[in-house]
Amino acid sequence: MIILRPARMGDAPGIAAVHVATWRNAYAAVLPDHFLARLSTTRLTAQYERSIRMGACVQVAVEVAPTHAALIVGFSTARFSRGSSLGDGEVETLYVLDDWQNRGLGGLLLRASAKHLAGLGCRSAFAWVLRANPSVFFYARLGGRQVASGTTCVAGQMIPQVAYAWEPIETLLDVNAS
Repeated sequence: MIILRPARMGDAPGIAAVHVATWRNAYAAVLPDHFLARLSTTRLTAQYERSIRMGACVQVAVEVAPTHAALIVGFSTARFSRGSSLGDGEVETLYVLDDWQNRGLGGLLLRASAKHLAGLGCRSAFAWVLRANPSVFFYARLGGRQVASGTTCVAGQMIPQVAYAWEPIETLLDVNAS
């Protein structure tokens, strides 16, 4: 059984593990091997602990089973836009472990972030996605309109990215796709 909920402090190591695993899988052919190998669950755990402690919007998808401890299989983070004209709120991260993709979890996490943003008064939302991300189609399938393109610096390289937006934010909240 999967439950979605806001992250708690004890979730930070699981969130960091998902972050590292998804980056290593999704960006193996995009980013340098040495950069991916140096991704640190310890560093990312500290980062996510700070975010959770500060009250950031961090949503987790947790597998709960009687045969083993709860396992974080995906997460998303969102915040007010940092001055972007693309929307009021930004979905900063959305990662789901490979074995749990194509089950609707990404859509549930994205909508949970959008619901949180709407609750803060955001009327629109956007997300930047690396163009080489194998799941880039997912955002359009959930009603996102491609509204911008650009580059971001990762591992010392300029990597193409695209921005998807939902305006009004209800276009994302009302989507029934998974």
